[in-house]
Amino acid sequence: MERKHPKESRVVNTDQVLCSDLNNYNTLFGGVLMKKLDGCAVLSARRHSRAKECVTASTDSIDFLSPIYQADSVCIESFVSYTGESSMEIFCKVVAEDMISGERRIATTAFLTFVALNERKKPIKVPGISPVTEEEKKLFETGPEREQLRKLKREKSKELAGSISLEKPWEI
Repeated sequence: MERKHPKESRVVNTDQVLCSDLNNYNTLFGGVLMKKLDGCAVLSARRHSRAKECVTASTDSIDFLSPIYQADSVCIESFVSYTGESSMEIFCKVVAEDMISGERRIATTAFLTFVALNERKKPIKVPGISPVTEEEKKLFETGPEREQLRKLKREKSKELAGSISLEKPWEI
């Protein structure tokens, strides 16, 4: 399977912040941004794999670095930064731009992992990547470490799930 350049999976989505997107601090709701991140990331995964269906396997981190205000535009850029056999790590960065001053800042970074599925809902192989820019190379080089951490975290989550009650809260 031929490797692809991360730019082939790049998705860029710019939107305005609406009143209905704000929390009681007059900043963008984190959940609204999370939905936008997932929407861009799945398109990057589908572009890379050319699969009809890709599902979110994990969200490693969403780091909210700077608040986003109603006067800002929100530009989300996502692309495949690292791959496994059937999994794709998607790097997302959010740039907030003050529409009055033109000041731009990194508001959020995130890593999400998607798995490409066939019509029987089984994982399929995905192409590797060949990073080109310094940003892409740095993300690719640090990918194996994040992959190991994801696997360890997943094992710990499964272990913990085994000791979590299934009883209805009112029956406890």
